Amino acid sequence: MKHSHTDLDSLRNRHQLILGAAGEGIYGLDCEGRATFANAAATRILGWTESDVIGKPLHDLHHHSHRDGHPYPKEDCPIYAALKDGEVHQVSNEVFWHSGGHPVPVEYTSTPIRERGELKGAVVVFRDISARVQADQQRERDYREIQSLKEQLELERDYLREEISITTNFGEIIGESQALKRTLSQVEAVAKTQASVLILGESGAGKEMIARAVHQHSDRAERSLVKVNCASIPKDLFESEFFGHIKGAFTGAHRDRVGRMQLANRGTLFLDEVGEIPLPLQGKLLRALQESEFERVGDETTVKVDVRVIAASNRDLADEVKKGRFREDLYYRLSVFPVAVPPLRERTADIAPLAMHFLNLACQQLGREPLKLSRSHIEQLKLHSWPGNVRELKNVIERAAILSAGSRTLRLDLALPASSITPGDTLEPEWRESELLTDNDLRLLEKANLAKAMRRAGWKISGPGGAAELLGLKPSTLAYRLAQYGIKRNRP
Repeated sequence: MKHSHTDLDSLRNRHQLILGAAGEGIYGLDCEGRATFANAAATRILGWTESDVIGKPLHDLHHHSHRDGHPYPKEDCPIYAALKDGEVHQVSNEVFWHSGGHPVPVEYTSTPIRERGELKGAVVVFRDISARVQADQQRERDYREIQSLKEQLELERDYLREEISITTNFGEIIGESQALKRTLSQVEAVAKTQASVLILGESGAGKEMIARAVHQHSDRAERSLVKVNCASIPKDLFESEFFGHIKGAFTGAHRDRVGRMQLANRGTLFLDEVGEIPLPLQGKLLRALQESEFERVGDETTVKVDVRVIAASNRDLADEVKKGRFREDLYYRLSVFPVAVPPLRERTADIAPLAMHFLNLACQQLGREPLKLSRSHIEQLKLHSWPGNVRELKNVIERAAILSAGSRTLRLDLALPASSITPGDTLEPEWRESELLTDNDLRLLEKANLAKAMRRAGWKISGPGGAAELLGLKPSTLAYRLAQYGIKRNRP
């Protein structure tokens, strides 16, 4: 069947219109890879006009490099492979380069063209998949964020459990002594600032409770208070514990892990027993605190955080600095505002309310009727020097409650250390005004009164301001009674 030139032109124009209306970019190539045709969509997607590409090696124009910029050899190009092997090649995720110099994510099919069995060229049909790639990348980012948040929530859940446990066991800070009031006034002064706080005090004195008070009265109270017990972290796991790690960073790192500093972001990081951090590792902590950024173990990405630091130690860190066991620059970074927690022996006015609080908790936990503290109990507690401070008091009261099973009387005599009780001492139930005091009650009260006078006089017996003057006794009489009751100064 013969066609006139007019019919052929009409057919060609119709084909051009069809190709021009296609939403996909279409290129025609000869056997050498030079462009013979480009439709309107190809120009719209990549910016190269038909006059830019016709007769030019197409690979050199828009397929010369990979996404990351390194060269893409022509010999490796699937488009040109179709010109060599005569097979259809499909690629789902590569880039063509825009005339403006930026990569455009595409998927394409390179199909060979044959005429009478002879390879004449190829047609390349491609589609801009930028939206799909962006969606995939966003899904990947969302997934990673969800995984990170999931892990962070799991850690926060663990910390919340710990917080609940501590709140149940200790409750609010209890006490009315002047020594405690001085400490709480310091807490009130520093809490609303962003200053680093260094809490100093003996073991068991309540440093963690003071740290919680600072956090709870700060602008970060809605976020986490993340505790790190520096004394319990193995040296090899220090960086992972503080900064986290990525999967495969070291043997046993089976998944990504969020570190304590990242967990404390926009909250408070409590470094308990900070003096226990090995000297070689203190520099890494200092850098992270100063720069407010760090890298997880095995990762090159820098994580930025906004963390307030509260540190605590039962060591004299200034002395540790002098001895070369603690970095001076880290010490000054942590001790912007030092807070001293008084030991319980300097808070004798707080012993009774603390003991009553712990006794009520112990009875609740044991599921038994409440026990009471008598006056003689309280005086006996005040006689003890409490080297273990509030923690020791709590343990003694819990032990007394356990030992009092089946009894209405608190067996404090069985719970206190033997050195705190002299032979013949027994602790009676709470005394009421309508009841008579036994001789033993009177002796315990006298003993407690003598001890109180000695403490108030700074353990000075005679002379102005001495205990003998306070009690209206002769120094020799007081000395005799002290010996009789076995009252002597217990040093921690």
